[in-house]
Amino acid sequence: MDEKTLKETLIYEKNNSVSGGIYQKLQIDFSYNSNHIEGSELSIEQTRQIYEAKNVSGENIKINDVFESANHFRCFDKVIKNVDEPLTEEYIKKLHFKLKKGTVDGDDAVLGDYKKYPNIAGTEETTAPADVQFEMKRLISAYEKKRKHKLYDILDFHVAFENIHPFYDGNGRVGRLIMFKECLRNNIVPFYIDDMQKMYYFRGLREWEDGEKGYLADTCLTMQDNMKKVLDSFGIDYDKTEYTSKDILK
Repeated sequence: MDEKTLKETLIYEKNNSVSGGIYQKLQIDFSYNSNHIEGSELSIEQTRQIYEAKNVSGENIKINDVFESANHFRCFDKVIKNVDEPLTEEYIKKLHFKLKKGTVDGDDAVLGDYKKYPNIAGTEETTAPADVQFEMKRLISAYEKKRKHKLYDILDFHVAFENIHPFYDGNGRVGRLIMFKECLRNNIVPFYIDDMQKMYYFRGLREWEDGEKGYLADTCLTMQDNMKKVLDSFGIDYDKTEYTSKDILK
């Protein structure tokens, strides 16, 4: 295969069912870490079993953990398939539906549509259900008015999305999938948040709105550096420009 960008490689490996490539690695690592941040108790090996064997072994395994792991693989496929398409409410709702399909949740569960009842993000209040559609339309419209997005724009969208918290559950995972997609779409080295870095990530989300944007920027740059090491190991080229928080926040 001729040298390709990460986006081209992911599309190629997905469409040709390539085993052992970067597509498979990112599927497993991204699903494991993003779900673990939200409380999944599956190990990385169990996540790999679900991906490779469509089955999993172990004691006291929660059914939602299994479904959400497998569903995250399908969400990642949707990200790859629609990577160059603009963000829309419909697209984001479909991601949520894929993530939560088949899970066992309470009466407040609404799959693929906005929340019916108030919720919180950590200890922070979020947008009231009656205002979610208006705030989501405004957020997406403002974002898509820009023809080219920098990493700052993507992080700013991510924080606003998490503050709205439009769904009853799954907001963090949907938001991080969108962040990955938008980096790929704008030829920025994408990244996922490592579970070991989640406290720095949560702090960054909290501090962004208070004007301390460097916390989240630094965390995401660290995750991006980790991704660059993976790209190097697979021989995939990328823009090696070194960014600092100050560069991102200009």
